[in-house]
Amino acid sequence: MNKIVPISLLFFLLGTVSLFAQAETETVLVAKDTTKLEEIDPLTPAKAAFYSAILPGLGQAYNKKYWKIPLVYGAMGTSLYFYLDSNKKYKEVRNEYKRRLEGLESDEKFERFDDDRLISAQKFYQRNRDLSALFLVAFYALNIIDANVDAHLIQFNVNEKLSLRPEIYPTDVTFRANVGLTFNYKF
Repeated sequence: MNKIVPISLLFFLLGTVSLFAQAETETVLVAKDTTKLEEIDPLTPAKAAFYSAILPGLGQAYNKKYWKIPLVYGAMGTSLYFYLDSNKKYKEVRNEYKRRLEGLESDEKFERFDDDRLISAQKFYQRNRDLSALFLVAFYALNIIDANVDAHLIQFNVNEKLSLRPEIYPTDVTFRANVGLTFNYKF
């Protein structure tokens, strides 16, 4: 019985000490977010696309991506050049073939070609002309799409509170390294 009293006294003292320890008040510090969020204008992508539709490259200038303007004009200018060149050559070959069908003298440039070669040259230049026109329209559409998407991405929220980092941790059973991705968002 002598041993029971000191042990119960010890538990009583430990209980009162922990009781007094819980009575303290906690202070919580709250950090205020100092980063300002820019307002999102939902019409900005539509404006950029409209400007690029009116004048190719103007949407890129609106987005302040000036380095893309020479690429737009280079791609569209090259396509336009090949369209005009193939169209000119197609008309020359077609006119020569028509002259031969009418029985007129052939041009010096086409004297060595027979009728089959003139027909195949017409098909060749016509196909190149049509492909160049298709590329011209595709680059025009790509110009508009690029301005629109770039205007959307300018407004995309990228700050240091959003993070994606790889993490390597050992497995509990085999202690081999596992690779995983952690997505952290801090409020």
